[in-house]
Amino acid sequence: MDLDAYSAAHRDDWDDLARLASRRRLSGAEADDLIDRYQSGASQLSAMQATSGSSVQGDRLSLGLSKARLKFTGTGTNVLSRMPAFFGAQLPAALYRIRWLSLAVTAATALVAVLYAVWALQTPGVLQNFGTEELRRQFAEEDFVNYYSEHGTSSFTALVWTNNAWLAAQCVAFGIIGVYAPYLLFTNAQNLGYSAALMGAHDRLDVFFLYIAPHGQLELYSIFVAGAAGIMIFWAWIAPGARTRAQALAEDGRALITVAIGLTISLFVSGVIEGFVTRQDWPWVVKIGIGTVALAAFLVYQWVLGRHAFRAGETGDLDEFEAGSRRIVAG
Repeated sequence: MDLDAYSAAHRDDWDDLARLASRRRLSGAEADDLIDRYQSGASQLSAMQATSGSSVQGDRLSLGLSKARLKFTGTGTNVLSRMPAFFGAQLPAALYRIRWLSLAVTAATALVAVLYAVWALQTPGVLQNFGTEELRRQFAEEDFVNYYSEHGTSSFTALVWTNNAWLAAQCVAFGIIGVYAPYLLFTNAQNLGYSAALMGAHDRLDVFFLYIAPHGQLELYSIFVAGAAGIMIFWAWIAPGARTRAQALAEDGRALITVAIGLTISLFVSGVIEGFVTRQDWPWVVKIGIGTVALAAFLVYQWVLGRHAFRAGETGDLDEFEAGSRRIVAG
């Protein structure tokens, strides 16, 4: 093949292809013309590569074809451009869907913690399982408080944040198992109850609540929300309603996994409070007030912004184009 002669014969067609591909808007006739020129150009490029391999003329045509192909398929969505929709609609809608279950998990966990604390305090021999009297006294009078100041602020914040975020992610990701999220919530409540009992046995129960109140409000509620999301995913598989089990699991799994992303942020805030606020020698009303404001902001985001997004039709799931076709329909 004489590439120069071949290129000269088709140069006008290739120029028209590049011109149409560069336009921002196309009429119906121009779109049809672009498709025809794209198909012809693709065949011509294939013939050139088969006979002559790589060439300047072929590279020029390939560039025009690439621009034309983008007109048909579009470009990928910029991740940053999706952030307002994610944080303004998808995430709050997903949180809103599990609002009542979040409160139920909160109440159930608190009840379990109280029952374990009362049982440990009133049943002889239970607290003895946690070490000698000297070790228990050291925990109540020194270790519990020193825990919040024995590390640097930044390292301690990173430590509690990564630990809690990992716990929340497990609750959501492994929710399909059914027993995993309730087990983590139960053990968390159990540990809280035992810690309260150890502090209460040495008349330090007030210290226990004072030190967990600043960060614990948002931290614990975030964990409860993660547990609720995991339970909801499991329930979608058990009771799918009018949907198939696979469809229900896919839809709710995609929607509620976003909760894990949102909780990473809320747990970072609680970690900052735990690392930088709890240890400070400030009035307790100030420290607890900061934690209360943080929790209130999360609740407003979940209940108020979430309700608005949910009523607008958001569920937290991907839209139909992003999620893919669900079923073949006629019409």
